[in-house]
Amino acid sequence: MKKFAIAIHGGAETIKPSEIDKKKEEEYRRGLADALKAGYDVLEKGGSALDAVEAAVNSLERNPVFNAARGASLTQRGETEFDAAIMDGNTLRVGAVGAVRYVQHPISLAKVVLQKCDHCLLVGTGAEEFALANNLPLKAPEYFVTPEKKEAWLDKQQERAVKKRQPGSMSDTVGAVALDMNGNLAAATSTGGLTDQLKGRVGDSPIIGGGTFANNEACAVSCTGEGEAIMRGVLAHEVYAMMKYAGNSLQAATDKAIELHADKLQGDRGILSMDNTGKVAFGFNTGFMKRGYQAADEEPFVALWESEKIRKPAKLKEMEK
Repeated sequence: MKKFAIAIHGGAETIKPSEIDKKKEEEYRRGLADALKAGYDVLEKGGSALDAVEAAVNSLERNPVFNAARGASLTQRGETEFDAAIMDGNTLRVGAVGAVRYVQHPISLAKVVLQKCDHCLLVGTGAEEFALANNLPLKAPEYFVTPEKKEAWLDKQQERAVKKRQPGSMSDTVGAVALDMNGNLAAATSTGGLTDQLKGRVGDSPIIGGGTFANNEACAVSCTGEGEAIMRGVLAHEVYAMMKYAGNSLQAATDKAIELHADKLQGDRGILSMDNTGKVAFGFNTGFMKRGYQAADEEPFVALWESEKIRKPAKLKEMEK
């Protein structure tokens, strides 16, 4: 059987177990499992890594418990704006969008930019007009706003954010990386940005090498956390560079990128990476990262807390004896 694999994340944040109730945990786990299955089904049928990461991220964008598209954080003006990027590790083609509104699936718009546009990155009304020209589904502003995100925004306006902080996906991101049967890698990242951000602010997600990167030579990477620090550290590309030029393993490169310039670039960091053999690495400095992984003919793995580790499949354990 040809190897293939997919891994996803729904964001990494500094949160204590006491700050999230069991119902919210179950919503996260169920949403991760659904997204993982959406991407895995594409790969299992022989589909491309690019299509698989789009399918997985689409699922997360539709789910209001994650901070991407529906369920996005609100800007200072009480509006939603989205950033997204997708990259093909085989061709190094990319598509990215920033500060877009109304588009139901920002990652699909990014993919259309990759496929049909001479440019790599479109923003604002230009990106929205490109979505219209390509018949992508749009939604009214209220579709994207959830009561949870509205409350977080109101807290900010009333300067009560510290007292009534809403834990979980307030300033986060979703993403996916995949390896297909043809040996090609892809990465995709989508975000609803930060609560109370300035209108027009663009984070790391659509910045190639910052929050998203893929190259068949080494790995595919999707980042989450505090976007300004991730951009300044060019963290997605750093994982690739440490593998290609320093000979680090996937996990070592991911872990080093989490700690890179820690004295100058403070804040939450989470990195999801996959190498060209389908191995996956999750790195985060938060203790909490919504994540999942499934390789060909293996059981899916979904986790939230740092203590939850990927279990080796029985077949691999037998081979190691």
